[in-house]
Amino acid sequence: MRTLDHITIHAPVDRVFAVASDVERWPEFLSHYRWVRMMERTVTGGVVDMAAWRHFGPLRYPTWWVSQMEIVPDRHLVRYRHIDGITRGMDVEWRIRQRDDRVQVWIEHLWDGPPWPLLGRLAANRVIGPVFIHHIASRTLAGVKREAERP
Repeated sequence: MRTLDHITIHAPVDRVFAVASDVERWPEFLSHYRWVRMMERTVTGGVVDMAAWRHFGPLRYPTWWVSQMEIVPDRHLVRYRHIDGITRGMDVEWRIRQRDDRVQVWIEHLWDGPPWPLLGRLAANRVIGPVFIHHIASRTLAGVKREAERP
């Protein structure tokens, strides 16, 4: 499974990177995030426990995962490797690039799916990726944009 979400942000690249990489602040401005907790902190990231809601109209479905997070400031990258939760083994990369007077942000998710015989890859490609991951990632990008562009 591969999902790729993208947004254009009109703010300085360093501000966009700061907002995107300061995950502990996300619940302050991303209403779909239930919590983000640093379980272990390192110089370049750490282990982060994250939970979000997937909205289905007025209904909300809880999601949760734990990731090894790596922050690469000189390249404006944030990488995650999911180490717990249904998406264990997923690789996620945030790429933040200056393009003229705007910043382009991509979030790419790569994953073979859950270890379910016969159904794991199908579930990842047909449900988990497009219904859950894309929805949450696109809302996250929109919220990062709002926060980075805020005066």
